[in-house]
Amino acid sequence: MTAGGAPVAQRTLVLAQPLDLSATVGPLRRGGGDPAVRRVGVGPGATWWWATRTSQGTALLRLQHLRAGGPHGVVEAAAWGTGAGVVVDGVPELLGEEQDSSGFRPLAHHTALVSAWRRHGGVRVLRTRAVFEALVGAALEQVVTGVEAHRAWRDLLCRFGEVAPGGLHDVGSGGPSAPGGPAEGMRVPPSAREWAAIPSWEWLRAGVEERRRSVVLHASRCAPALERTVLLPPERVEPALRTLPGVGVWTAAEVRHRAHGDPDAFSFADYHVAKNVSYALTGEVLDDAGCAEVIECYRGHRYRVQRLLELDGIARPRRAARMTLPRHVPVATGMRS
Repeated sequence: MTAGGAPVAQRTLVLAQPLDLSATVGPLRRGGGDPAVRRVGVGPGATWWWATRTSQGTALLRLQHLRAGGPHGVVEAAAWGTGAGVVVDGVPELLGEEQDSSGFRPLAHHTALVSAWRRHGGVRVLRTRAVFEALVGAALEQVVTGVEAHRAWRDLLCRFGEVAPGGLHDVGSGGPSAPGGPAEGMRVPPSAREWAAIPSWEWLRAGVEERRRSVVLHASRCAPALERTVLLPPERVEPALRTLPGVGVWTAAEVRHRAHGDPDAFSFADYHVAKNVSYALTGEVLDDAGCAEVIECYRGHRYRVQRLLELDGIARPRRAARMTLPRHVPVATGMRS
């Protein structure tokens, strides 16, 4: 506990290479209303807040990129909670400070990628080490739209997550999570045991059917083993994750490019990604197999290609009418839809 809301741990990271903080941290946030991740402000001066669990307990991390202090500026990190020291120590790894992207160079005829690389050269690939946390979020995004998945994540965290550290409850006065603070209302995702204890009807109330719920339940039973996958060589991570029932190539990729910092974790089996990437690079809309051939030349950095094109907003033309959102849970009489 600290008085007056002061951080438990702090550090200043002098950057050795360019950093676009928002583009790098952005994939952590699951929708604009994510209770675990918040951006305050816009542009390069935005402050990011992240509530998470560590081996030492819960933590609330604040990140700010300041342009002074070095050729590429510095990142000021501050954290609250019993896990504060862990997240602050992990900031260089989280932000990919030691990542080597020297082997990535867009081919000249992939003009859209060349342009995106010039504009977003400071984007890096996250490495949170929070494998179970990333897998739960990815499981909720299976087979549904982003709107539905983000609503479920927000609802479940608000009702079953833990209030983020740094509020009146643990610092005595003030603090970022206190009423009126910049992190007010933020929540730490439930622990594996807490996810498993959520009653089945509460999942349905959040719009999550049994198929996705079962993936989370399976993951909760082997959460320690999942966390240990960060110690594996990159080529062994996907096979290890896919031993879990309900985890396929897409879910494994979504975990790898958040928790493991894998720049090659391309989101195959996504409804949009391969089509958008292939269109951006060739002008043709291709399926997964076709896109895989096109981006084979970037093996080792295929997710980096995906992320750069996403940041530039490049997508294939769409001429069809919007699909009606499907229902994935039963409708009960008297329940609000």
